[in-house]
Amino acid sequence: MARALVIIAGLFETGFALSLKASDGFSRPVPSALFVVFAAASFTLLSLALRTLPVGSAYAVWTGIGAVGTAVAGMLFFGESTEVLKLVSIVLIVAGVVGLQLTSTAH
Repeated sequence: MARALVIIAGLFETGFALSLKASDGFSRPVPSALFVVFAAASFTLLSLALRTLPVGSAYAVWTGIGAVGTAVAGMLFFGESTEVLKLVSIVLIVAGVVGLQLTSTAH
């Protein structure tokens, strides 16, 4: 259950990063409000997961999901570059996240 919370929290992290971009420096109310909602949800779920998961692994997985999700969404929705090195780097982050998930144990 805690691992699922970290994964969902990571997806909300992607949501708050994209909302932050769309808020245009907090000048647009709807994306700004979505940023607050997504950030609160992300941090809340992460904090609940940290009750049983090691902080190092959980935080790294959370940030990895957020980083990959945000990078891929940037490529898909904001026309950001899809250079080979960037794609390889994303694959390496995913490999690291999977490795951390496989090696983390609840305490």
